[in-house]
Amino acid sequence: MPSIDISKYQKKDSAPQQKEGGGAFAFLSKDISFSKGKLSDKKKEGFYNELGTLIRSGIDIRSALELTSGSYSHKKDVELFAAVQKQVIAGKSLSETMQAESKFSPYEYYSVKIGEETGKLGEVLGELAKYYKAKISQQRKIIGAITYPLLVLFTSFAAVFFMIKFVVPMFADVFKRFGGKLPYITSLIVSFSDWFDRYIYLMLFTLLALVALYFINRNKFWFKKGAALLLLRIPLVGEITRKVYLARFANTMRLLTETNTPLLQALELVRQMITFYPVENSLRLAEKDILLGSSLSSALAKYSFYPAKFIQMIKIAEEVNRLEYFFEQLAEQYTEEVEYKTNAISGLLEPLIIIFLGLVVGVILIAMYLPMFQMSSSF
Repeated sequence: MPSIDISKYQKKDSAPQQKEGGGAFAFLSKDISFSKGKLSDKKKEGFYNELGTLIRSGIDIRSALELTSGSYSHKKDVELFAAVQKQVIAGKSLSETMQAESKFSPYEYYSVKIGEETGKLGEVLGELAKYYKAKISQQRKIIGAITYPLLVLFTSFAAVFFMIKFVVPMFADVFKRFGGKLPYITSLIVSFSDWFDRYIYLMLFTLLALVALYFINRNKFWFKKGAALLLLRIPLVGEITRKVYLARFANTMRLLTETNTPLLQALELVRQMITFYPVENSLRLAEKDILLGSSLSSALAKYSFYPAKFIQMIKIAEEVNRLEYFFEQLAEQYTEEVEYKTNAISGLLEPLIIIFLGLVVGVILIAMYLPMFQMSSSF
């Protein structure tokens, strides 16, 4: 398949494209699109899969778009695909139409452009469908692994909150009527309940302020950089986050190298798709090194974000000229590792959270009943 320089198709003065958010929860929320105006990954998978299947079966692009558009019932989706179909019928290519819409990323419409230029549009659309299917599968497995522990943790905090806020004060009123000195543990929990009741609204206001600050600053460079570096330092969470983005990087590069996208252009598209600071920054600097004659492996080896094994695999791929195959293997390997670790952590957290809840509730109950035992023994 011939190599095509697709840089000439970029718009010089176009507005910045919306990017995929980077952060602690970025990889957990892509099945449902939280980015304003973006299509969800699930809808994109269905669109590329159906359109690619129709084109590979010999149906022309206009008829394929008409058939594909009929699969959607949501008003905004119908309007979007009707607009795409109308522009294609008017003579525009599919990639040009996608580029004019804010719903699609540069990665998507440049990949489609390559498919059109090489006569492999059906195959490229099929690969895009596989990419989003793998992405959705990974996210769902991660969410499935952490949902139950988070639910148990939330229930635990709710139970402790109820006891501290309502149960302990009722016992405290009874103890005050009887007078006398309370046991140390009882006095400690009653004091904590009083402090909690006094400052609960301040804590809620602080929490809401932190949430507001997050949404205000989440797209700012300093915040993304600081949040990413902090996240990577958290034990276990940092390792899983790193492997999630390595898998995404490898999977995106696999599709681009399969379509013979020039390396520098591929790195630029990956950088536009993945705005997690360590990836984005390393790729920006790696592009400069490659322009000066460095290989991809030696350019990425300068950054600690990429493990030695990852760099070694890319180096071998460059030597045997099989980048797409090795990127596919890397994507599968890191995806499996992420799934294994999240399942293992989920299995470990569940009993720990239950034990924690039992201990806290037990301590509170003992502390509340201990003065009553002492008073009954004094009679």
